[in-house]
Amino acid sequence: MLNSFKHLAKKYTLLKSSWSPQQNLFYGFSTYIILGFILLCLPIFQKQSATILDHLFIATSAVSTTGLVTLSIFDTYNILGQFVIMVLIQLGGIGYLTFTTFMILSTSRKMTLWQKKILSTEFTLPKTIKINDFLKSVILFTLIMESIGAILFFIAFKLENMPTLEALWSSIFHSVSTFCTAGFSLFNNSFMDYNDHHFINFIIAMLAISGSMGFIVITDFGLLIKNKAHKLSFTTKVILFGFLILLSSGTAFFYFLEASIVNLPGDARFLSAFFQTMTAMTTVGFNTVDFGLFSQAMMLVCIFIMYVGASPSGTAGGIKITTLTAVFAIIKSQLKGSKHITFLGREIPYERLYTAISAFIFYTSIIVLGTFLITLTNDLKFESILFEVASALGTVGISTGITASIDTFGKIIIILIMFIGRLGVLTFGLALWSRKTKHDNIPFIKEDIAV
Repeated sequence: MLNSFKHLAKKYTLLKSSWSPQQNLFYGFSTYIILGFILLCLPIFQKQSATILDHLFIATSAVSTTGLVTLSIFDTYNILGQFVIMVLIQLGGIGYLTFTTFMILSTSRKMTLWQKKILSTEFTLPKTIKINDFLKSVILFTLIMESIGAILFFIAFKLENMPTLEALWSSIFHSVSTFCTAGFSLFNNSFMDYNDHHFINFIIAMLAISGSMGFIVITDFGLLIKNKAHKLSFTTKVILFGFLILLSSGTAFFYFLEASIVNLPGDARFLSAFFQTMTAMTTVGFNTVDFGLFSQAMMLVCIFIMYVGASPSGTAGGIKITTLTAVFAIIKSQLKGSKHITFLGREIPYERLYTAISAFIFYTSIIVLGTFLITLTNDLKFESILFEVASALGTVGISTGITASIDTFGKIIIILIMFIGRLGVLTFGLALWSRKTKHDNIPFIKEDIAV
């Protein structure tokens, strides 16, 4: 029996080695979803029954750290089911193999070449940051921030007279969900009851920004603290610059132009404008106002913010600030007639530009295709469907309230889109279509094309 198990394990190891890094990520996250789905289907994890599709939807949403739901988490799953969802969120948030590899490094063993390839594919890093330093930062920073978040949430919930045990579990669950920018809440109306609660708004913003800012930034600053001679990478500077611009401009738009926010009294107006921008940008997915009441113009602004997201190699989704920066740099250089593509006085390597353009086009195409497919079978407002698709692909989780109303075909499309959003559009494409070819060195005839 033991020999048979060893033989199967060896065959499985050889099979994994034959897969590309992208395929390993594809099957790795698929495995998380399938295991979570099977567990959630078991009655022992439920308060009340739900359809198989709903369980699959929740498992996918949790692993992809999206937060879109077709049912009430609190009313459907008991504390064991909620714990399963929290574990799925944690696994999806820190990434495939991250915790396992950290444990290996903690025992002074070295990463295998297979692990290095997969992690380098999942986490896009500048050359100034080593994968070992990065992984340690990911795990330690996650544990520290989620612990701080749980303590602060517990204090806040107790101040609101929540029973101790309920406050303890809610604190842990929401801390993990917030830092991983998952948007899952045990409250049926998200955090709308805490619209003007400064302390809870602060906790959510602190955790979400910490997670979505990206582990590249955290690792970079950590190295700077250790070694004063270390210089912040160009990637970190771009992320910080873009994050500040997008967050401040989005807040201004909502503060001055969104009627449902403009009419709020006192501090609640600024707090709501900031929070809705932050939740869309960090893709944390919580809301303190009803997005279904937003004007079409502000829905479009929100869709754009969700489309961009935050930082690469973090917990947020979207095309990422760095991708938008690269596309902007290309346009700027083209308009200036420059042969060099630069940003903040630095020239961007062509291989990064090719990746950015490919991600930009592929990401946009999926949003268009997903919206088209769902509109075929659902008689819902077009802007609400577009908002839902952008939220799913950006792994945001905010909705205008149509998620449960989408038909079976539409929900399957959303499930697929959430999975693609977590995996990354290029990783998903390469997992399906990349093939080793012997024709790479064949000289092709160059031809001109009018553009």
